[in-house]
Amino acid sequence: MPINLSKGQKISLTKDNPGLKNILVGLGWDINQFDTGTAFDLDTTAFLTGADGKCASEKEVIFYGNLKHSSGAVTHMGDNTTGAGEGDDEQIKIDLSLMPANIEKIAFTATIYEADARGQNFGHVSNAYIRIIDEATNTELVRFDLGEDFSIETAVVVGELYKNGSEWKFNAIGSGFQGGLGALCAHYGIQAE
Repeated sequence: MPINLSKGQKISLTKDNPGLKNILVGLGWDINQFDTGTAFDLDTTAFLTGADGKCASEKEVIFYGNLKHSSGAVTHMGDNTTGAGEGDDEQIKIDLSLMPANIEKIAFTATIYEADARGQNFGHVSNAYIRIIDEATNTELVRFDLGEDFSIETAVVVGELYKNGSEWKFNAIGSGFQGGLGALCAHYGIQAE
């Protein structure tokens, strides 16, 4: 049975799961029955940061345009441009044993592609969640349902995997941003194009 987290709640993933190595981070969402006249395309991005919360370079930003980190520790499983259907809409695989020592946090975010041009925001999105699965046992360890707290935001930091000593923990964040991916890149110390 997965542990359902509340916003701001933190939990250790490795304390109760010693030997945890390969995890799958799944993000999912539905679009409210609201017609903006154009299709919705939500994108998941992982920002790999140091202890300071900043990415060393754009190579630490894993998304549909950069699917795999050079270490092999983080792999984006590809862009789902519709979000249709049941289950996870996008997934990111993490191999904790390959994580470079300088990476202390991985922030998982969702943005709406071309949100401003399409007149879209997270107020149009419902049932958004993030979940973490132990790939060895296919067991869902934790789940965080975002709720309906957003109205004008075009980007959300959903949650964060972070190192605390020898443990890996998860923090349910659920923090919204205006300005889409560009705002998130600036927040994590990257110049967006």
